[in-house]
Amino acid sequence: MDKPRLVHASLLALPLLATLFSSGCAAPDTEAEQTASEALQRFAADPADPYARPEARFEVEVEKDLMVPMRDGVRLATDLYMPVGAAESGQGLPVVLIRLPYNKETYSGGAIGPAGFFAGQGYAVVVQDVRGKYASEGAYLLSAADRLDGYDAVEWAATQPWSNGRVGTFGCSYLGENQTQLMTQRHPAHAAAIPLAAGGSVGSAGDRYGYFGIFEGGAFGLSASFGWFRGNGRKRPGGETAPPVEAFAALRELPTVDLMRKYGPPDRDTDWEEIMSTPLADEWWDQLGYLSDDDRFDTPALHVNSWYDLGANETIQQWRMMQDRAESDRGGAHQYAILSPTSHCMSERATGNTVVGEIDFGDARLPYWSMYLAWFDYWLKGEENGITEIPKIHYYVMGRNEWAAADTWPPPGSEATRLYLRSGGSANSRFGDGTLSAEAPGGEPPDVFIYDPGNPVPSRGGSVCCTGNPADQPGAYDQSDIEEREDVLVYTGDPVGEDGLEIAGPLEARLYVSSSAPDTDFTVKLLDVHPDGRSINIVEGIKRARYRDGYASPVMMEVGEVYEVRVDLHSVAHRFAPGHRVRIEVSSSNFPRFDRNLNTGGNNYDETEWEIAENTIHHAGDHASHIVLPTMERAR
Repeated sequence: MDKPRLVHASLLALPLLATLFSSGCAAPDTEAEQTASEALQRFAADPADPYARPEARFEVEVEKDLMVPMRDGVRLATDLYMPVGAAESGQGLPVVLIRLPYNKETYSGGAIGPAGFFAGQGYAVVVQDVRGKYASEGAYLLSAADRLDGYDAVEWAATQPWSNGRVGTFGCSYLGENQTQLMTQRHPAHAAAIPLAAGGSVGSAGDRYGYFGIFEGGAFGLSASFGWFRGNGRKRPGGETAPPVEAFAALRELPTVDLMRKYGPPDRDTDWEEIMSTPLADEWWDQLGYLSDDDRFDTPALHVNSWYDLGANETIQQWRMMQDRAESDRGGAHQYAILSPTSHCMSERATGNTVVGEIDFGDARLPYWSMYLAWFDYWLKGEENGITEIPKIHYYVMGRNEWAAADTWPPPGSEATRLYLRSGGSANSRFGDGTLSAEAPGGEPPDVFIYDPGNPVPSRGGSVCCTGNPADQPGAYDQSDIEEREDVLVYTGDPVGEDGLEIAGPLEARLYVSSSAPDTDFTVKLLDVHPDGRSINIVEGIKRARYRDGYASPVMMEVGEVYEVRVDLHSVAHRFAPGHRVRIEVSSSNFPRFDRNLNTGGNNYDETEWEIAENTIHHAGDHASHIVLPTMERAR
């Protein structure tokens, strides 16, 4: 083994709709919510400053560049953060493992800072560059080695003379996703996990086919993928970074499969082309190790994510999978989740006035670092501190701006409620005649719009991350100017009554559509229209029509036929205040968040020409398009 370097560190619109909104859908009682909030506040290390990180108990020393061998002989560069004097009792130390592709030498907020924090609390912390990245040996393929290398890293950490044999894992985004991949291996020493913003590890599980969060509804997440692969996707260790680029102009270029060759890292060596061009149900994806329905688990986990992160619903999916497919009660009965109102890896940065995009969602703080410490203290040190007695899921209700808690998702009292898209055939733009109704329509003309891939509907905010573009960021923003476009259908309800309307749970749009094109996309947004006219995005989704019957067998459309297309709108908790209105947008593009469907029925990724499509949303009879909202019953 190479000799390590030693570094000393100090602590590193209709009456029926109005009736629905004014009765039976009020917020739960405040006493229950106070209890939910207090369940986590009690873990604060300092009641006078409950949101601060607990103070360090030990100084920290760091051993740099230990080369840890994997089962195939490839060595991974590893830093070891040790609390000075913590092992003098002769007992081994509990271990926290952090594995990353972003360079352990420089990734301060995601690796160096947390490593110093946990080491300062008496933990040995192992920070490791993944295979093929920076100082580690081997070849890199996106996430492919993280199951087995993660297992081998746990084995190494658990068997060192300074270890007590219990290993926890920690990290956000890729650093969280490789934890959930590792959990499928069920190493007996992997005693606990804290995967943050880890929804991207869902592959084919639940028929989602997300793969690193790159795909949604069969559409390619263009702006996030472009930003990540340019900055982090190179397959060779180190190397020069990609030069600056005007992202919006670059993303409009076709074919999209060539974007990394034009604008990627100088060596142009990424997995972009293969990822973009491989069919979603192809066996090629299996090697990347993303979660499937065949996986089983047994590691207690505290999952954390945010409503304006692209993987929030997938975090809930993982939380449920790890309960339902656990090898024992130790894992299955100890899955917990927290859903904040923030964006990617930002939960801990909430403030007394948590602004996400343009909207202040109030005081969304929790004593995260105290909770993380309590979680590991319980599972790795054996301290009885009550952390496993908290409710199974804590979620922030945006609009009411309070924390709520339950043991199930959707929470008790959530009821699937249909709201129908209705119009006189002219729902184009917010100046049209589109309405929402709890009553199904009789005979109503359909709404028709023109989708031109050369003039796509622009993205603004939403659940996006990692774009590297300051002008393309996540969150809640006013969409009212976008709603002036004729290719955006807008359906708006009457003002919400005095009790407000609260929703909590999964959402789905069920559209009945026709198109002049063999294939096109359908996009849906749920919005909160404020009394001053601002139209604020809450959740959004997309479906590529060819995948309406599944991803294994894409099927084209025929002109004149009507098809059901279901658009997954993920999950959310939100309160529409009195006087606000519920609004739905329907269109066929959300660019550059998603790639444009060129309407040809071809591959899209390798095409340079497009067709203009005439797309239709039907309302009448058996083709009554609607959205399913998880409305909360009135508290009693």
